[in-house]
Amino acid sequence: MSSRTLHTILSLSALIIVAALPAASQSFRVQCPTSTITHPTAANNNSEHPYTGPTTFKAGTGGYLAPTANVNGAIKCQQISGGDGYSTMADGTQTFMFSFGPLSGLADISNGLPGTEFPAAFNTPAGFTLQPGDPATTIDSGGAFTWNGAVGLVGDPALVANTGGTTATAVAVVAGGIIDDVTISNPGTGYYGPTTVTFGPPTPCAGTGAACQTAAGEVTIAGGVVTGVDITFAGEGYINAPAVTISAPTTGCTNSTLAACIDGHVDPREIMDVGVMNGNIPAPLMAFDEDDEFFLTLSNVGMIMRPDLFEQHTVHFHGYPNASSFYDGVPDASVAINIGGSFTYYYLAPDAGTYFWHCHITPPEHLQMGMVGQIYVRPRQNRVPSTMTLNAGLLAQQADLRTACRRAGDGASPTLSSQTGIDILCSNPMPAVATTATGGGTYVYNDGDGSTAYDVEYPIQIHGFDPNFHFVGMTFNPEGFADMKDKYFLLNGRSYPDTVATGPQETISSDGKHHYSQPLPTVINIPAGGRALLRLSDLDVQEFQTLASLGIRMHEVGYNAKLLRDQAGNNLDFYTNSITLGGGESLDVILDASNQTLYPPGSIYYLYTSNLDHLSNDAENFGGLMTEVHVCTGSINVQTKACN
Repeated sequence: MSSRTLHTILSLSALIIVAALPAASQSFRVQCPTSTITHPTAANNNSEHPYTGPTTFKAGTGGYLAPTANVNGAIKCQQISGGDGYSTMADGTQTFMFSFGPLSGLADISNGLPGTEFPAAFNTPAGFTLQPGDPATTIDSGGAFTWNGAVGLVGDPALVANTGGTTATAVAVVAGGIIDDVTISNPGTGYYGPTTVTFGPPTPCAGTGAACQTAAGEVTIAGGVVTGVDITFAGEGYINAPAVTISAPTTGCTNSTLAACIDGHVDPREIMDVGVMNGNIPAPLMAFDEDDEFFLTLSNVGMIMRPDLFEQHTVHFHGYPNASSFYDGVPDASVAINIGGSFTYYYLAPDAGTYFWHCHITPPEHLQMGMVGQIYVRPRQNRVPSTMTLNAGLLAQQADLRTACRRAGDGASPTLSSQTGIDILCSNPMPAVATTATGGGTYVYNDGDGSTAYDVEYPIQIHGFDPNFHFVGMTFNPEGFADMKDKYFLLNGRSYPDTVATGPQETISSDGKHHYSQPLPTVINIPAGGRALLRLSDLDVQEFQTLASLGIRMHEVGYNAKLLRDQAGNNLDFYTNSITLGGGESLDVILDASNQTLYPPGSIYYLYTSNLDHLSNDAENFGGLMTEVHVCTGSINVQTKACN
């Protein structure tokens, strides 16, 4: 809890000023509004509500459309870092990556879940000091690490929070007539924003006139406590250690109203501590629901292993129907985020399906180095009450212009009696045959007939990389794009047998800390008599990838985030034993073990590649695209996905 500033002679003062500029120029921010025009009531934005019909709108006082009734969806937020990191392969090889890492939802991410959070969770400060390498399994003060808020959140300087805390104290150390160090003797409590420090003057003074100058400093705060004092001017003429006064936590918000203080201000030190070397493969998982508004903040923390690279980063949702190119992440028509800066992307979820996201700066390089992840959108149909037929729920959507998909005789209101006015191309056509299936379940798409029902879902990212390309990328040498050849093949950043290991996989990085580099296992547990949805996406730069299911057939229901159904409403789903994907493609397949005679509880099957050279990590053993499928003897824990 101490900090030190070197005392330099006057001739080096210009160097000090130049060295201070990068720190002063950081502009990290984070955004997660508790309400918006589309979701105006903050109290309703922290949970998903049943879907009984489309939201109704009218012209607001500002000329825009404002919801009047039946507001659907909620607000979701996530924060990620762009930097670097390491991952560990099944053969023990450690691999350097350019990669994205989590800066929110840390507990959920480390448990293999999406890091996408409601505002109430996202806008909650940690309450303890985060350390490099977090999320840890436990926090320093003891107890489980369960915090999912945004890293670095502090109160608005104009509304510094006071939680009834205590004032911090510090002791100065004098050497050579200057303040050489400051040690925190009591970190205090209740600090959630900037505060001040005052040094006593040099009394008595070792010199006269200008040679007697009072020191100055700045307080650093993290997790509600004072963590140090940075000496901005060491003073002159000190003989004895002066008094050090740190101001008390000022009045403002209380614990019960702390959210009112949170408006995007962050502590850059925590973002750097946690974000540097915190890269994940795959990149942090994202998931939200149709009708949600999603706010995604990217903070570019730079790369500790390649300080010579001033790499910009962006987020591009591949195949996702963005309303504006400004948030598309392609730098030609969007923005790119410099080191030390943050940018918040905005999305309104219109179409369910499995997508993926990646950096769009030098894509062949950044994708090969690991800047790829998965995102999926859950359908409205999941929120249709169990008392309502799915067909009726889908009919209700036809009144929503964003998702209306009309044809003559579909039963929707208003009725179309002829082909006039129909939608020529529909992303989600009504089923040709209406069923009596009811809601209350989980579905891949708004199918209207229950054909995409499942019990538990598994996002699976297929990826490969060239270890030589990664090594060269770490060693300041030109990268051989023409010679790129994948030799390691991964499911969710792991190769067999690591794919079936439960819990997060960690790697010790160049900062000497353990980081959760590969949080997503790929072991597939299906409840007895149940169905497992596999959200498959291939984010490979260099290879086509094939996966085969040995034992349980794949029921393919979606391709590239679209329900397999023709424009007349006929289902085009099919069963297969293997699928092949190229880079940029996604599939939704269901492993149906509902027939317990064919798939008895306790049985084990395999999901693997039939490309034999992809079953190893460029060696005889260890690695490749393979994982296990377990049929549980009972139910399953939907959160942990472990057999009960």
